[in-house]
Amino acid sequence: MTGYADDLALAHLLADRADAIATSRFRALDLRVEAKPDLTPVSDADTAVEREIRALLAEHRPADGLLGEEYGAQPASDPDGRRWIIDPIDGTKNFVRGVPVWATLIALYDGDRPAVGVVSAPALGRRWWASAGAGAYAGPGPADGERIGVSAVQRIADASFCYSSLEGWEQAGRLDAMLDLIRASWRSRAYGDFYGYMLLAEGALDVMVEPELSLWDVAALVPIVTEAGGTITDLSGRPAPAGAPGTDSSVVATNGVLHADILTRLDPPAER
Repeated sequence: MTGYADDLALAHLLADRADAIATSRFRALDLRVEAKPDLTPVSDADTAVEREIRALLAEHRPADGLLGEEYGAQPASDPDGRRWIIDPIDGTKNFVRGVPVWATLIALYDGDRPAVGVVSAPALGRRWWASAGAGAYAGPGPADGERIGVSAVQRIADASFCYSSLEGWEQAGRLDAMLDLIRASWRSRAYGDFYGYMLLAEGALDVMVEPELSLWDVAALVPIVTEAGGTITDLSGRPAPAGAPGTDSSVVATNGVLHADILTRLDPPAER
């Protein structure tokens, strides 16, 4: 048992409630979808899930802070204290099109320490979780989890390389570097969203990169990847998520062995 066992148990409860709401709206004929100011979609499932999680945290952890994608920030009673970070449905574009690759992301940060992460993908029948110092696990749920770990692949030529899309890397001015990495890798696929990071944590692939993510997109992934033995930073090698709250960050996640090579290929020292 760790100091975060009770928090992890609560995160699983939050995920159970989120799963029930989201699955009831998945592929619903009356699903309501709107465009946010940044033109990304938000469904009634996104907002309902976040409202439920907020209500549960207000009941069980009233002193903790909270940041959610749909309803913003709520400060903690202690400015340097604990904060829950929630993405009610990561992969909303998949969700609204009936693609089953979407998940609720739940993280707890204790100050700057990534303490708990839960990623629940009910349409895939799979959940991933971790708490600081206690390892990473995956399975249908907490009663049926097995410990997971990253791969031992040592060369890019042997690596399964994953990314979200090429468009973002083109906008970041690193499309040529991305294409070179794709050509150099044993295999490349664009799984996108949370899924590539979870496959990395399971050892099913070796690298996952994205040029720009919000804090709620990545916070829950960090404990799972790192407790599985991986490394996750931004392009400059700073621990992810880097930057001030409310700003987006690049993310590079690897099995650890390949990390320095990937950073050099995507962000050569002369460009840093």
